[in-house]
Amino acid sequence: MTTAQPVIAVLGTGFIGAPVARNLAKGGFTVRAWNRTAAKAEALAADGVTAAATPAEAVEGADVVLTVLNDGPRVLETIKAAAPGLAKGTVWVQVSTVGEDVDELAAFAAEAGLVFVDAPVQGSRQPAELGKLVVLAAAPEAVRPTVQPLFDLIGARTVWVGEDGATGAASRLKLVLNVWVGALTHGVGEALALAGGLGVDPAHFVDVVSGGPLDNGFFQGKAAAILGENWTPQFSVDNSEKDARIVLDAAERVGVRLDTTEAGHRRFQRAAAQGHGDKDMAAGWFASFDA
Repeated sequence: MTTAQPVIAVLGTGFIGAPVARNLAKGGFTVRAWNRTAAKAEALAADGVTAAATPAEAVEGADVVLTVLNDGPRVLETIKAAAPGLAKGTVWVQVSTVGEDVDELAAFAAEAGLVFVDAPVQGSRQPAELGKLVVLAAAPEAVRPTVQPLFDLIGARTVWVGEDGATGAASRLKLVLNVWVGALTHGVGEALALAGGLGVDPAHFVDVVSGGPLDNGFFQGKAAAILGENWTPQFSVDNSEKDARIVLDAAERVGVRLDTTEAGHRRFQRAAAQGHGDKDMAAGWFASFDA
């Protein structure tokens, strides 16, 4: 006798949400999706995902709800809109980068009788499409067997943090990781900008780094994007600016100075003001030059 797979609702089908919904459907789950721009959810029909007109319609009868949206306020707005369709005991997996707003989300989950799982992901569009995200997860032990099969489809591995789902443990880890992502992004961008300004062949810079202790896949990907002028967004400048702002807000609360992140945030703001907000975060490179 086989057990029916849980019904999954995915709220938000952007850079990460769309491949998440697609991979869950490919894995055999029944998946319903909603997005503020309806066409983005409807585009997943060929992958076996059913588009819903409203968040409440998407979550009705769902066993697990995933929110994959831009920030904490949008997540809260959407889950409140979904509330009429949510049954008590529904598992809510929060996948977005929400920073300190995670506490407010967890409080709403408790009030609504939902089982809250804090599970932001590390990775951008390509890892999401390949099911190779890293899932940072905090949840009570009892619910982990329910969500682990989902995480196995969308991620290469799951890192469980906190004690018995300590509220916000995963979201706070994500903020720490975003500091590192920003430093790497601006490091390669500024190095290549200076190479161009000094008349240094940028290929020599990449060659020296390649295969050595300073090398990594992220460096290679962003260097190739800048040198090839390929701005197809894996994760946009606008989203990177938002993430840096969330990090800085958290750092201010705990009295930690993040001078590099603050400078990087200004670079993303400058690149966005130059008209590059919808391009890949590597386009922060443009901030090194006048518009």
